[in-house]
Amino acid sequence: MTNGTQRVDILIVGAGLTGIGLARHLQRECPQDSFALLESRSAIGGTWDLFRYPGVRSDSDMYTFSYGSKPWLAKQSLGDGTRIRNYITEAAAEAGVDKHIRFQHKVVSARWSSDDACWTVTALRTDSNETVYFSCNFLMMCCGYYDYENGYAPNFSGTDRFSGQVIHAQHWPEGLDFANKRVVVIGSGATAVTLIPELAKQAKHTVMLQRSPTYIHSHPVEDSWAVTLRKFLPNTWAFRITRWKQVAAQMFGYQLARRFPKLARNSLLQQARDALGADYDIEKHFTPKYNPWDQRVCAVPENDLFNAIREQRAEVVTDKITNFTETGIQLESGNALEADIIVLATGLNMKYLGGASVTVDGQDIDLSSHFVYRGIMLSDLPNLGQVFGYVNSSWTLKAELISKYVCRLRNHMHRTGKRIATPRADANAMQASPFLDLSSGYVNRGMDSFPKQGDSSLWRVYQNYYLDFFNLRIRPIRDKVLELK
Repeated sequence: MTNGTQRVDILIVGAGLTGIGLARHLQRECPQDSFALLESRSAIGGTWDLFRYPGVRSDSDMYTFSYGSKPWLAKQSLGDGTRIRNYITEAAAEAGVDKHIRFQHKVVSARWSSDDACWTVTALRTDSNETVYFSCNFLMMCCGYYDYENGYAPNFSGTDRFSGQVIHAQHWPEGLDFANKRVVVIGSGATAVTLIPELAKQAKHTVMLQRSPTYIHSHPVEDSWAVTLRKFLPNTWAFRITRWKQVAAQMFGYQLARRFPKLARNSLLQQARDALGADYDIEKHFTPKYNPWDQRVCAVPENDLFNAIREQRAEVVTDKITNFTETGIQLESGNALEADIIVLATGLNMKYLGGASVTVDGQDIDLSSHFVYRGIMLSDLPNLGQVFGYVNSSWTLKAELISKYVCRLRNHMHRTGKRIATPRADANAMQASPFLDLSSGYVNRGMDSFPKQGDSSLWRVYQNYYLDFFNLRIRPIRDKVLELK
């Protein structure tokens, strides 16, 4: 252990929605454990502090995206970025966990010592460039799954020739003036479909340029159940009932789409037809070649994207880019798009555990060669957990189940006098498959650096709340693969 090392029982990396949620659980359920949070940025919020593009919002309903212990009381079912950021900050302050955060601490490495039963974490102070050290018995990585520094940007030919501005949505410049400008947004995912309606309110013309379509689902701004229940019940009761209703609806909708993809496909396309009219080319612009939930389905509040298109404030162009020109973009079809501003909504670069290197007893660890245990810990790595939420439902639902499991595990270790928990995998006896079963571009680009999942229940990464509820809340801590000593 390095001189000057700060010691806690549990170290949490990340002070976004996930890290603050875990800290709230530890504060309440594991009072015997001291903890600290390391946050590379200068504020609470994680993703919701980083993303500042116009209209940024959740694409999951806030009744399930919020914490179960802190009801979401705003009327909006899809929360905007500012409200979500304020909600997380308020949740941290209410529980007092904000006092445990070390801001501007970027974790660069973690070293495990079996002799000391502890992790030594090296962090770089981004404000002073100073290297600092922390030690802990249990390390929880709550830093998300993508690169905060760099979004994904394809190498388009002729970018330097364009006379206007090219910006990436992940790093939206403060105060960007797009009023009465011609704006082209490259991309068709969640970021693009959020940006288009907002830009179209002020821009001279807005284009969503996509190589291929994405499924779009219209979501109500207010949940009718919640509105009705609030008339008769306290807000907290209305929240809890609506939350469980939404959990069931999300799971049912996903399972229906996977079992009956044609039915789900037809339903989503009919929504688009109803919103855009019979004359609009739905086949070209809103009919993907894949089935729903082979990639994530994008949610929009009450047809706002379709409304902007129908009112001719925005348009969708489905084509491929040949090159940038001085005045815009040349397309493979021979058409050209004129632009003053080009926005790259081209996706994320995935980064596992924030890019931190991991060493166990002096041996460098290739994380991609390990298996994920109960969706949390990694095979043969002691006292290390990661939080990765759902991609087919609200992230927080699984993050909260993981937080509850970690508290159960820690309390069990204290009761039994154990200091080390290590899942042991027989890699030769398991059929390996990717961590995520999605065909999205960002997943395909990044999965090689992620650990694998196996083919038995303890080694599966489920996208099913009910299976995870059994696995993480009901199933005993002791099982045939978790070694405790």
